[in-house]
Amino acid sequence: MTDSELEERAKRAAEILKAPTQYKVCEGCESIVRRKAVFCPNCHGYRFDPDPARVAEQARILGARPANSISEQDYS
Repeated sequence: MTDSELEERAKRAAEILKAPTQYKVCEGCESIVRRKAVFCPNCHGYRFDPDPARVAEQARILGARPANSISEQDYS
């Protein structure tokens, strides 16, 4: 992962931290998704933790480390 990719993750985390009530954490893969999501786009899970404190905690974790989930490009 390049420095710019890590910076981009940190920027996205900062945006989530500004409005954690607009997001929720997937209990399947721990991704952060918008509150209106019905299914997780990463793991297709449907159980979420909407607690703003949990969202903020997860945003700090994800924003400080490289991505480690499988993307659609990995299937190609």
